[in-house]
Amino acid sequence: MNILITGAAGMIGRKLTERLSKDGALNGRPIDALTLLDVVPPAKPAGFAGKVETVATDLAAPGEGAKAISQRPDTIFHLAGVVSGEAELDFDKGYHVNLDGTRALLEAVRTAGEGYRPRIVYTSSIAVFGAPFPPTIPDDFHLTPLTSYGTQKAIGEALLADYTRRGICHGVGIRLPSIVVRPGKPNKAASGFFSGIIREPLAGLEAVLPVSETVVHTHASPRAAIGFLIHAAGLAPDALGPRINLSMPGVSCTVAEQIAALRRIAGERAAARIRRVQDPLVERIVDGWPQRIAARRARELGFAAESSFDEIVRIHIDEDRGGSFVA
Repeated sequence: MNILITGAAGMIGRKLTERLSKDGALNGRPIDALTLLDVVPPAKPAGFAGKVETVATDLAAPGEGAKAISQRPDTIFHLAGVVSGEAELDFDKGYHVNLDGTRALLEAVRTAGEGYRPRIVYTSSIAVFGAPFPPTIPDDFHLTPLTSYGTQKAIGEALLADYTRRGICHGVGIRLPSIVVRPGKPNKAASGFFSGIIREPLAGLEAVLPVSETVVHTHASPRAAIGFLIHAAGLAPDALGPRINLSMPGVSCTVAEQIAALRRIAGERAAARIRRVQDPLVERIVDGWPQRIAARRARELGFAAESSFDEIVRIHIDEDRGGSFVA
């Protein structure tokens, strides 16, 4: 088993690498080699007995896709991407990374020859959907993204489905809800505040809330996201049928309910570290996102997430803060 992870230096990429290294196997098959690719050098995992190659490159640059799959990975986790807020502010960069990089990878697989047909797990987003919305988004809701990021992800889904239909790869696209709580420093994702209003107060720092507390969104933890990826890699192609892109499950709640969970777990002083500062760009982007996701097909296929936002907060404390926080 040879695995390629693009975007391996990102938060999800690092956690996926750690999980695969710890397990030493993917869905029952021992892992012999990992190729970790990003625009910056990914860190090598500690304790992994197999071969590890780290690559720092722009996947969309000419010839880099072919180099990335030169070892013919059996499974490719395509995580590389520019996040929502940055893709909206930098039009060229968003399309270069999110679209051109995806197309370059798929084309490299198509032209590899010799019957090469890997499993490709593609991380999409619920940003592929656009308002107006029903109370809950069903599996067959149309794709009408209202951001450049959502458009780029929707195009990626269509490409993956077509390359899979033509027998070039075994693809599965997973539409992630907002992944919280993200450890580390804030990024340029428009959804970043969903993590920030939990992460910063738990660290004793002030957090900025740019939207109303009535905003509703669907969340899953990094632990759940890694579970989605691993489960997707093991799905039999005939279980998916022609609709290979799936909306993942999660916890739907208001921002106020997020803050209430923080208050229950860490106390009033932690919750008081959240400062309300309106941001019209973030508000506009978030207003165009779905609120509640049914994810019926994903649940039927065995994908699972948390059952409460309290659970998500506790996972962050246990896994990223060593079990402690600043009260």
